[in-house]
Amino acid sequence: MILYTAKIAPNPRRVMIFAAEKGIELDMVEIDLRTGEHKSPTFIAKNPSGKIPVLELEDGTCIAETIAISRYLESVQPEPNLFGETPLETAHIEMYHRFLEHELFTQVGISWVNGPIVAATGLVTPIEAAKARSDAFVHAYFQRLDEELSGKDYIAAGRFTVADITGFCVIDFAETLVGLKPDPALEHVANWRSRIAERDSIKRLITAT
Repeated sequence: MILYTAKIAPNPRRVMIFAAEKGIELDMVEIDLRTGEHKSPTFIAKNPSGKIPVLELEDGTCIAETIAISRYLESVQPEPNLFGETPLETAHIEMYHRFLEHELFTQVGISWVNGPIVAATGLVTPIEAAKARSDAFVHAYFQRLDEELSGKDYIAAGRFTVADITGFCVIDFAETLVGLKPDPALEHVANWRSRIAERDSIKRLITAT
């Protein structure tokens, strides 16, 4: 299987970690986002949305969207389970995962689009007020996550799941490329990040980049 990816982007990183946790080897093809390769006719034929990641199967079938790809990999290799084993556990993981995607990742994305890196490309005109607002939402979520992690080792279900993968990748992206670093005083977030960073799947990703 081929994964079309970009080392700096958080969504491909989520899939790479997910696959590593499963012990699934993927052939990586780096897509140059700076030159707009993801908007080329060749790539659009694989994903009409023109976004990464995309997983291409041996028969040429292409699957786009991070969670769609991850669910496919979970079906191919059920263990270790990362989406939930019981109805309640599955719902619990999904709940926290949606919190992360819709309430944190979306706001980080707004700050990214209205930040200096994207502005330098000339593709958008940054809206300072929008960035200030989303920055505030992100820091509020960091505070909330710290409270939720009090007394817990992982975000959901009492074990490592897809929610931890998403949370780790989004916060790393926010800190390194958007300038939104969690307050060092948020010790539960800091301890959780350190714990996740020790996983082999994360270490492999860092080595690969």
